[in-house]
Amino acid sequence: MSAEQVSSLCEQLVKAVTVIMDPASTQRYRLEALKFCEEFKEKCPICVPCGLKLAEKTQTAIVRHFGLQILEHVVKFRWNNMPRLEKVYLKNNVMGLISSGTQSILEEESHIKDVLSRIVVEMIKREWPQHWPDMLKELDTLSKQGETQTELVMFILLRLAEDVVTFQTLPTQRRRDIQQTLTQNMEKIFCFLLTTLQQNVNKYRRMVGAPQEQEALTTPQKTDLAQEPKAQANCRVGIAALNTLAGYIDWVALSHITADNCKLLEMLCLLLNEPELQIGAAECLLIAVSRKGKLEDRKPLMVLFGDVAMHYILSAAQTADGEGLVEKHYVFLKRLCQVLCALGSQLCALLVSDSDVETPVNFGKYLDSFLAFTTHPSQFLRSSTQITWGALFRHEVLSRDPLLLAMIPKYLRASMTNLVKVGFPSKTDSPSCEYSRFDFDSDEDFNAFFNSFRAQQGEVMRMACRLDPRTGFQMAGEWLKYQLTSPVDTGPMNSKTGEGLCSIFSPSFVQWDAMTFFSESVISQMFRTLDKDEIPVNDGIDLLQLVLNFETKDPLILSCVLTNVSALFPFVTYRPEYLPQVLSKLFASVTFEVIEESKAPRTRAVKNVRRHACSSIIKMCRDYPHLVLPNFEMLYNHVKQLLSNELLLTQMEKCALMEALVLISNQFKDYERQKVFLEELMAPVAGLWLSPEMQRVLSDPEAFISYVGADNKIADPVLEDPSGLNRSRISFCVYTILGVVKRARWPAATEEAKAGGFLVGYMPSGSPIYRNPCTEQVLKLFDNLLALIRTHNNLYTPEMVARLGETFAKALDMLEVEKNAILGLPQPLLELYDSPVYKTVLERMQGFFCTLYDNCFHILGNAGPSMQQDFYTVEGLATQLLSTAFINLNNIPDYRLRPMLRVFVKPLVLSCPSEHYETLVCPMLGPLFTYLHMRLSQKWQVINQRSMLCEDDAADDNPESQEMLEEQLVRLLTREVMDLITVCCVSKKGVEHNTTAAVDGDDDEAMATEVTPPASAELTELGKCLMKQEDVCTALLITAYTSLSWKDTLSCQRTTTQLCWPLLKQVLPGNLLPDAVSWFFTSVLKGLQTHGQHDGCMAALVHLAFQIYEALRPRYAELKAVMEQVPGIQRDSLEQFDSKLLNPTLQKVADKRRKDHFKRLITGCIGKPLGEQFRKEVHIRNLPSLFKKVKPSLETDVLENEDGEGLTALFEP
Repeated sequence: MSAEQVSSLCEQLVKAVTVIMDPASTQRYRLEALKFCEEFKEKCPICVPCGLKLAEKTQTAIVRHFGLQILEHVVKFRWNNMPRLEKVYLKNNVMGLISSGTQSILEEESHIKDVLSRIVVEMIKREWPQHWPDMLKELDTLSKQGETQTELVMFILLRLAEDVVTFQTLPTQRRRDIQQTLTQNMEKIFCFLLTTLQQNVNKYRRMVGAPQEQEALTTPQKTDLAQEPKAQANCRVGIAALNTLAGYIDWVALSHITADNCKLLEMLCLLLNEPELQIGAAECLLIAVSRKGKLEDRKPLMVLFGDVAMHYILSAAQTADGEGLVEKHYVFLKRLCQVLCALGSQLCALLVSDSDVETPVNFGKYLDSFLAFTTHPSQFLRSSTQITWGALFRHEVLSRDPLLLAMIPKYLRASMTNLVKVGFPSKTDSPSCEYSRFDFDSDEDFNAFFNSFRAQQGEVMRMACRLDPRTGFQMAGEWLKYQLTSPVDTGPMNSKTGEGLCSIFSPSFVQWDAMTFFSESVISQMFRTLDKDEIPVNDGIDLLQLVLNFETKDPLILSCVLTNVSALFPFVTYRPEYLPQVLSKLFASVTFEVIEESKAPRTRAVKNVRRHACSSIIKMCRDYPHLVLPNFEMLYNHVKQLLSNELLLTQMEKCALMEALVLISNQFKDYERQKVFLEELMAPVAGLWLSPEMQRVLSDPEAFISYVGADNKIADPVLEDPSGLNRSRISFCVYTILGVVKRARWPAATEEAKAGGFLVGYMPSGSPIYRNPCTEQVLKLFDNLLALIRTHNNLYTPEMVARLGETFAKALDMLEVEKNAILGLPQPLLELYDSPVYKTVLERMQGFFCTLYDNCFHILGNAGPSMQQDFYTVEGLATQLLSTAFINLNNIPDYRLRPMLRVFVKPLVLSCPSEHYETLVCPMLGPLFTYLHMRLSQKWQVINQRSMLCEDDAADDNPESQEMLEEQLVRLLTREVMDLITVCCVSKKGVEHNTTAAVDGDDDEAMATEVTPPASAELTELGKCLMKQEDVCTALLITAYTSLSWKDTLSCQRTTTQLCWPLLKQVLPGNLLPDAVSWFFTSVLKGLQTHGQHDGCMAALVHLAFQIYEALRPRYAELKAVMEQVPGIQRDSLEQFDSKLLNPTLQKVADKRRKDHFKRLITGCIGKPLGEQFRKEVHIRNLPSLFKKVKPSLETDVLENEDGEGLTALFEP
């Protein structure tokens, strides 16, 4: 290798790098240059001299960086094959570069420093400590040369800690060697870091502080300027030392942090007042104070509650806050706030009743400073303090502390301000807005944050009120009175509801809204905390009267008033004579209008008030039925009067009022009386529902479309809606049937039920059988309901869709709201309240179909729990349901199938007594599961082929989002189906069933990384019954195992942990075909290929594959053949695993070791994330062991030592 060769190659490389980095290069040139550079790194034998030449100081930064990258590549990928002398040569040259091959600390580019430190760390990972024992000494020597070298040494030490401890990016044995050697030398390393920090900070302070010293006042300004670079250099080293400390504080023994009378913590507190170093110091302090570990070791951290530390922390906070809003200071304040929170957590952990830690003397000072963060204009800072307040108020010792109790009124006062929703980043109506612009991207973002912040505050306020209920109630009362007497300020934005009314941003509304939340939280807590005779009844009733007498035409404020009525309602239990007044107030609001007799559609705010009043009445009847019962006649007459006018209320409002009546009728506790009442209540519905015209409409799709007006073409789609009344009649009937089925019940106490005539006998098991007073009425209407469901399903046939009128071509589509929810798009804020509810007749029609479909299935889902044996014994129920609810499923879209499974099939099956499994559930679920498997398989096939689902619909505005929507719907449907199968088949012992499907569009589930299914996941009676039928059994097994490779992580993890093994275990005793066994096993391996990149799924699937192989390999040699096809499998290792498995005489190795061995065998199947699929493998060789191997005695299992991984690594080749 000659110098010329190196020079000419370097020239070519410089040209290539210049082409790559030049924005003007063409793509072809750039690719060619890139290819040349990559091939050089891979193949050229003279990489080291070329790299060193390019890394010389005389080259440009880009070229030097490339030269150093070459050296890094050599260390990472060629080190194992390099001769020893070449390694020494490279190491010495790299250390030479650190010593004298870089620019000074202030001039050198950060990416050069970074790559240089990386090269050293890569060498350390391969050679230290065994072959490079003096590495730490060499670094120490380098650091004595000056700031430039010291900073690089800091980078090296930080990078080493990150690679070895934080990210653990190297093989187990090497990691352990390095970590243990670091730990052995930690005292030296810490001493070195602290000394470096201290020396550089002192020098920096001396230079920066020079002008403030007396004699320095006379020195000319020039020396200051000359000192400036020197001071900056010391400052840089200080910052680097703090960053490096942060990388170690997290994991070193706590004794190093608290050594020498907590010298480190003291220094960090001092540095909080040094503007250039304060963020790094706060970061280190935060990590130190957040340490977990033995309580005994953490006690020294209480030094931070001492006078000195508290003084520094508080003065730093005051200074940073006094500077106004500067990003750097604001970041620092956030860190300081976190430090105070972590301090509070440490205090709560250490201060337990039996410990010798005492409440710190400065606890009061701490609380004051913490309150200062809770009252800071930044909403983010305010919210950061809530969890710690909660912990303090909950704490067994501190919650009795007079200082904390004295803080409660102040905390509640602060909450009164913090509950007011201001600080939207787009506005300027509050000091918080400015801070929000740093923290939130949009108003929607802020809104979502604020809602969860407010909920959190509610919880903490309730905890505070548990300790001091009276103060909270008193403050709520004052605030309520103040709001009732304050004039309304609508602010600059008028509501679309009407002139002079509030919008959600109006000053008056945000105050009302906050006050309402406050009073609701503290009053409910007071009733829970105080004894009956301690409740301030007179004050409560006075407040209730003020609220009842308050009149407003503003829908948003009225909504708040109604919440206050509900919050104060428990006082009525002490003074029942106020009940009629409360009812009058609520009924007046049920028919609330801003402008009487207006033709315009009601706005969302008005609808909300009416809905709110209805739900308040329902809640009152549900929670206090004994209180309302004496006023039943008054209530009934009120409702009759409202129902007599068909146009006065919407169908939903009518039914809400009827539901309230049904809830009270449950208090009759007399079967006959309640039955007569329900008959009378439902008479109008029965008359309408059973009329010949309605019968014709409900059972014929064409007649139905025409009756609801969906075949019309409408000229003015906003104002004209000729069939609105017909639709509302159908809705009214369905809503009413649902309300009655949902609310009518027998008394909970068996004795009362017996006395009232509800008990009709006992099951063989001894449990009572009840009858529901609504059964007779509801079953009378049942045939027409099923006819409607069949008709509704048939609307989706192509010939029916073709009959929809021009205006209504998309009447059966999803509502925009549903789409947005599934795609996770936020609602625009103002529209939530201010827009008229359905804008066009098409949207009204979509809403009608959607609600009708859901409600019909809600009725069927509630029928089982409500009417029990009277429903399950309906003649030919299975056949009827199959020919109505399950007809034409092929044409029914996913968004309609999902609610059907969730609200109808699941509750029906779960509440069905076991004696009806054979006659009802199995005949229904068998065909359903077979169909669902076929449907989902086709859908996933389409998704996997990535072909567009809507090719014919090329004119669609946004096909991409359409495709995303359909894909997300398939995911949600898959979860629904797998959840249904799991609920039907697997018993709940040890398995938490999520009864509701995952929230639409919410995919950020946190995955557990080590998943082993609960040992008790057994099949239910229903599961066994289904598995006895061959076709159902096949459908279940195939669905469960195929779903493992569908691209939905959540569904895969649930199915793997809860469903697959119990199902397979059920058929193991029979004779499975070898092909079937291979297919099950292959399905799991395919699942690993799809989901292996997700730790949670990977752990669960490996466990399942291991279970199958262990259980079935002895009977089926075919499984070994499948294993042999795993990419990159080591045959000898497989033979070893197999022979141990098949030889029963051998002592069983620990389960974890067998599983680890199996996991290594199937590694080739485990899918990797895209970023790692094409990554070049780095191989780091193990060095001779640092520790002498002791021959283990037979009794102790040396493999199960405390490290978890044990010494296994030492015995591996």
